[in-house]
Amino acid sequence: MKEELLELAGTVIEKLPNAMFRVKLENGVEILAHTAGKMRKFRIRVMVGDKVDIEMTPYDLTKGRITFRHKD
Repeated sequence: MKEELLELAGTVIEKLPNAMFRVKLENGVEILAHTAGKMRKFRIRVMVGDKVDIEMTPYDLTKGRITFRHKD
């Protein structure tokens, strides 16, 4: 049984070690996020200022997973 994920959009505001990022969501909340496995596999670079899509679990609203980087 797959849990229900929240999908949100945000902007990367800080790059941290170990493929972690500080992301500001559209609603103004700042969270910690890491890149998804497929993004690591295909070496998709995420830089400060990039618009990204985030998946979050409803159980911990302070952490998320970056699933998509927009090509703006």
